[in-house]
Amino acid sequence: MIPRYTREEMARVWTDRARFQAWLEVELSVLEELEARGTAEAGSARLVRERVHLDPARIDEIEAVTHHDVISFLTHVEEQAGEAARHLHFGLTSSDVLDTALALQLREGVEVLAGSIDGVLTELRALAQTHKRVPVMGRTHGIHAEPITIGLKFARFWADLKRARDQVLTAALLNRVGKLSGAVGAFSILDAGLEARALARLKLVPDVSATQVISRDRHAALLSAMSILASVAERIALEIRHSQRTEVGEMSEAFGKGQKGSSAMPHKRNPIRTENITGLARLVRRNAHAALEDIALWHERDISHSSVERVILPESFILLDFLLNRLAGVLRTLVVDADACRRNVEASRGLYASQKILSMLIESGMARQEAYDAVRAISLATWQQGGQFVERALAVPAIVARLGEPAIRASLGLDGFLAHLDVLYDRIFAG
Repeated sequence: MIPRYTREEMARVWTDRARFQAWLEVELSVLEELEARGTAEAGSARLVRERVHLDPARIDEIEAVTHHDVISFLTHVEEQAGEAARHLHFGLTSSDVLDTALALQLREGVEVLAGSIDGVLTELRALAQTHKRVPVMGRTHGIHAEPITIGLKFARFWADLKRARDQVLTAALLNRVGKLSGAVGAFSILDAGLEARALARLKLVPDVSATQVISRDRHAALLSAMSILASVAERIALEIRHSQRTEVGEMSEAFGKGQKGSSAMPHKRNPIRTENITGLARLVRRNAHAALEDIALWHERDISHSSVERVILPESFILLDFLLNRLAGVLRTLVVDADACRRNVEASRGLYASQKILSMLIESGMARQEAYDAVRAISLATWQQGGQFVERALAVPAIVARLGEPAIRASLGLDGFLAHLDVLYDRIFAG
């Protein structure tokens, strides 16, 4: 990945050194079990640990000759460990090492992701509480609907992101598996008991349906959950982008003292961070599709998935981690303009009260269709000719006779729209 979108904490998980270290841990877990049963000389694993210092450059140098990554790795280890490495890779095939080590990297990557998600959740919850009672116009299809609050928007985003987090963690459990059953997964040299014990050393369990490789639906499930998470993050970013539009102005990204928005127009203040989040989320979703394509392999294995995973796994983790931390930063410094929110509510000219008037007319005994047509006529006149919705309602004697002027004017009151705010918050955060 390019450094622009890479955080060091996540990058460390996907370095060549980290990958080779995971390979070594897998090899040593088996070697220790071979020692325990007397197949390998006692102390072999300890000597390998003491003597081997992984050098990715040297492994690459060997691979330039062998054109085989695992053989090159083993050769590098044997160069340093000597006789102690004699039973390394005993009964294993390359995929045993590659797939089991990948499970270790995925586990570590998810742990980093979980921390990044929690950072966003913290900011969302703070915004939900700070702006709990700041009214804003709710919109459907981008059109004014009925008032809610800025805080409620963020409370709902918090619930969505928490659910997406849970989906990622659940999918991660599917990948807490390894495979040490040899060529085509039939235990021709080792046995299932040794596999289970060696994997337990790594805090993994066997993939019971493994062939020569771990089943790729596990990885696809994780990347699919990660793509949902990215999409939820994008949804939050999209709300901020819309709200920063000049004619809306309800929320905006913070603008640094020295920041500049356009090379041509000095006045510009653009939502560049949330736009960046939108773009990165597209890449994460693209990679989930590639992971789904990797499920179907020939017979007990082929390597059509290998080249894909070398790209999509580190890339997805790195991009998702970056966009989550970028989103947390945007939320932490988010500017909310309560006055603009109020002006936009008022710009509806009272049309948001249409359902209130409709319901009141039905409760007064008017037939629903008759009531709907009466309110619709007033609403269309307000849209097309201007003026205030309530004033037009007051000009219809049949409506005034049924409801009375005080009740009609009271329909505009925001308290009636926000009366259940505490209930909504309790359902979201207590749940």
